[in-house]
Amino acid sequence: MHWIAPSEKDAANDTLEKRLWAAADQLRANSGLTAQQYSAPVLGLIFLRFAEVRFNKRRAELKKSEVSSRRGSRVDDPTAYHAESVLYLSEKARFDTLLNLPEGADVGKAVNEAMTDIEKQNPQLAGVLPRTYQVFSSTLLKELLKKVSEIPSDVKYDAFGRIYEYFLGEFARTEGSKGGEFYTPASIVRLIVEILEPYHGRVLDPACGSGGMFVQSAGFMVAHRRKGDEVLRIHGVEKTDETGRLCRMNLAIHGLEGDIRHGGQINSYYDDPHEATGKFEFVLANPPFNVNAVDKERLAAEVGPSRRYPFGLPRADNANYLWIQLFYSTLSAKGRAGFVMANSAADARSSEQEMRKQLIQAQAVDVMVAVGPNLFYTVTLPCTLWFFDKGKDKTPRANTVLFVDARHIYRQIDRAHRDWTPAQIGFLGNLVRLYRGEELDFTIGGEEAKTKVAEVFGKKPKYTDVPGLCCAAALAEIEAQGWSLNPGRYVGVAPGEEVSDEDFKEQLETLNEELETLNAQARQLEKTIIRNVAEILEA
Repeated sequence: MHWIAPSEKDAANDTLEKRLWAAADQLRANSGLTAQQYSAPVLGLIFLRFAEVRFNKRRAELKKSEVSSRRGSRVDDPTAYHAESVLYLSEKARFDTLLNLPEGADVGKAVNEAMTDIEKQNPQLAGVLPRTYQVFSSTLLKELLKKVSEIPSDVKYDAFGRIYEYFLGEFARTEGSKGGEFYTPASIVRLIVEILEPYHGRVLDPACGSGGMFVQSAGFMVAHRRKGDEVLRIHGVEKTDETGRLCRMNLAIHGLEGDIRHGGQINSYYDDPHEATGKFEFVLANPPFNVNAVDKERLAAEVGPSRRYPFGLPRADNANYLWIQLFYSTLSAKGRAGFVMANSAADARSSEQEMRKQLIQAQAVDVMVAVGPNLFYTVTLPCTLWFFDKGKDKTPRANTVLFVDARHIYRQIDRAHRDWTPAQIGFLGNLVRLYRGEELDFTIGGEEAKTKVAEVFGKKPKYTDVPGLCCAAALAEIEAQGWSLNPGRYVGVAPGEEVSDEDFKEQLETLNEELETLNAQARQLEKTIIRNVAEILEA
């Protein structure tokens, strides 16, 4: 199925986000700093601007209520702000105070002191906020404050979050592969969340980056809240300390709190700081692909039923199936997981094939979505979205897996980057709901998504296999395909369509990934044979 949405590029050029980025990036060029040095301070100021708007709104509410209250004024009581998930800002830590510093003031020192005070008044941010503002000249920092102040104070709550996420994305572009470690494009995250449906419960991201998965999950919960007391309990692990701090800032900027463990060489392969096995209703992640050199000896005690690695350790020096097993073993009895994975994992052979077979036979694999190239800023290769559902074993779909080919559904942002529109996300999410027998939901995508669902699945929509788009394959069919979870093997090509040059390129890239994996296994086997022969000859 081909659905290429209009780029809307011309309309987007004048957005507040892009104007702010252009100004900030120009200042970066003038400062001589790298994007890595510049990103945290800029995001810190956007964070402060956002925090002050929420603080001022809460302060106005407290002033209004004190007129009729017998308790006295609470406008300077931090707990009155914390109760509403609002950060308390003392006078010296407010954005407007910094913006209006007198000429000749040491602006860098003042901003550093403001960040220190915010952490003091709001303990959940301890050790999180940047304090490197003295690397800027006072003149340059003053200009940066002015640019950030252009964000209107009356902008809607979610617009600040979008600006923050936009800057994270732009820094990811400029920082190359490092930036990709902390940012997953919003449209990818929104589709994962739309399919997982995290209404409430415990949610874990063991490679949480800057926390986008949590923010989108919370947004979904708020938009679909069925009870006033429903909450998401957020837990994360992030290996890089700096990125973990970004995550905690991102949560705070959205009025969220979570238990984020980061830095100190913490690593989800070896460490389990949340004692996660079997405890989480939802797991979302975009882990690093094809990691090698994992010390498997350190994992031996965690192998076996009801442990972190229930299906064993892969012989290949590739961590993809370590991540996949962690996502599976972390889920509670009815838990769901959604994550990004390299295409090669869906067809990997040898020991990984045996692990995939066990996973499929456990009836946990629910949906597989093929994603086309260029949706990530730093990786041009296509990838696959995997979805587990441990609660599906008692449903009519217990012995099937839904395969979706979304490679030709996208919006071309520019020559090198694509995303999905809300309507496309809504369409794909409702395709999965049709398969699951759930009620359709057009909260995202609206009428355009509804029209597309009716066009493909009928005016009274009912799931059916659609060549070139989706196929619900039985386990027997998957076994016949060598336990492959590659959607392309099942979905096929729509009538009248031919395999395009782009499809051929993607197939070749996928085969090349598999060839590289097989070559690595062959080299490892060769070393083992040489070592064994040497030991025999020496005996």
